[in-house]
Amino acid sequence: MGNIQLLLRQHVGAPCEAVVKAGDAVKKGTLVAVPTGLGANIFSSVYGVVEEVKDDRIIIKPDEVQPDEYEKIAEGTPLEMVKAAGVVGMGGAGFPTGIKLDAHLDKGYILINAAECEPGLCHNIRQIEESADKIVRGVKYCMEIAGADKAIFAIKKKNEKAVDTLRATLKDEAAMTIHLLPDIYPMGEERAVVRECLGIELETTQLPSAANAVVVNVETIARVAEAIEDRKPCFSKNLTVIGKINGGNEPHVFMDVPVGTNVGELIERAGGIDGLYGEIIMGGPFTGLPTTEDAPITKTTGGIIVTIDFPNLHGAKVGLLVCACGGSEARMRDICEKMNGVVASVARCKQAVENKPGAPLKCERPGNCPGQAKNNIQFKKDGCEYIIIGNCSDCSNTVMGSAPKMKLKVFHQTDHVMRTIGHPLYRYLRVSKHVEQLPEGK
Repeated sequence: MGNIQLLLRQHVGAPCEAVVKAGDAVKKGTLVAVPTGLGANIFSSVYGVVEEVKDDRIIIKPDEVQPDEYEKIAEGTPLEMVKAAGVVGMGGAGFPTGIKLDAHLDKGYILINAAECEPGLCHNIRQIEESADKIVRGVKYCMEIAGADKAIFAIKKKNEKAVDTLRATLKDEAAMTIHLLPDIYPMGEERAVVRECLGIELETTQLPSAANAVVVNVETIARVAEAIEDRKPCFSKNLTVIGKINGGNEPHVFMDVPVGTNVGELIERAGGIDGLYGEIIMGGPFTGLPTTEDAPITKTTGGIIVTIDFPNLHGAKVGLLVCACGGSEARMRDICEKMNGVVASVARCKQAVENKPGAPLKCERPGNCPGQAKNNIQFKKDGCEYIIIGNCSDCSNTVMGSAPKMKLKVFHQTDHVMRTIGHPLYRYLRVSKHVEQLPEGK
């Protein structure tokens, strides 16, 4: 095991402040950094010695022997223990779960996000298949803390084994049901989960609390159960490694990986990189970012993807269609440069809203697109030969309604990932956006 690097910013809010120094011996579960504002406690994920404390991270040299035991958090109320354990949203931006659950709902809902939204990732589904009982216990704790009297699991219908496991586990749980989702992106977006489960369309500025609900990711639910039942701090992560890996492009699921483990170490555990490659992505194909083998995973890392190389556009003019559901303009420019294209035009999906200057874009109606012909006309007028899009399933479909007629060649920002893992490219929407539900949600 190589050195562990614990980034001091692993969540929404300001970076944490280290409470250890070089030379300190630490154990699994030793508190090493605390919030300076909005944030969550950070714990050592290994037994070892602190080698260095930098402005942005704590570096720990692990001991050769790693006992299973860990330092436990103090007893308290369920909410106090979730906060003390440093649990954050482990499927998204990392919002502190203790703050999210302190919602004081009026007989509302816990919505369990089991969509596994990003293509290629499958650790959340695997967790349901293997640990459904723990997740149900975690849901009950979340309901108690938040004041909810109902819970709904939002899961894609295609995950038949996980759905069957949930049905069997929930058969005697009167307050819990299942809502089946279509296999389109971005069904795991928070407001999309609310819309699909409750039929409520939230504004881009509204949180799920406006629908009397709290949305919690599957892994986060399990960490809540561990904090309350086992007094276990949040120092490990479940994730998927996939792509151009020796032995094939099947997903490799790793459970309870120590936070701070290097990307390269996990790739080696999966078999190592198979020859030349394009890039390594930390996260999912849509919202992940390029990374390096020496970068550490955090509490929010869901995937590590090794891709094939990019096609060469030989300096051709490219238009970028920036969508709230995919990469930022900066990410799309990066992809264009790696494809040896020249950005000649930039447009924004008409539903992409910037609530505050510089804030990430939000989609007005995630997964439902009104059309992109106007943007395609702009790209054609600006002399583009190619366009790169980062749109959701439905938006990509509407792009294809006019782009080929204008002789615009379309690349999706996920193409190099989809080709690597053998997934259909995001172009035409070939599945229904509506699926038949289970009788009474069971």
